Amino acid sequence: MEESAANLTLVKSWKEVPAFESDRAEAAFWGAHQLDGRLMQMSLHKPDVRESTTITLRFDPRMLSRIKRIARRRYLNYQSMIKQWLSERLEQETRE
Repeated sequence: MEESAANLTLVKSWKEVPAFESDRAEAAFWGAHQLDGRLMQMSLHKPDVRESTTITLRFDPRMLSRIKRIARRRYLNYQSMIKQWLSERLEQETRE
């Protein structure tokens, strides 16, 4: 029997999504949860209309692989996800 969307737990932050041990564990989680529409909208890359500057960052290959894996799970481009993380952290730092 399928659960209705009203019975699903709403995920309002990516931090609420655990690291899954298996595909079965991930399927069970998403069978009981759904993403908040605002979280999905915030996750979409919105190009800045202002001019941007290209920079070069050097990453440990293992770290970059982990970042790419996380981005794939979230259906995001890894570079956009890194920019999102930096933006969120910048906002957090400015509030403190």
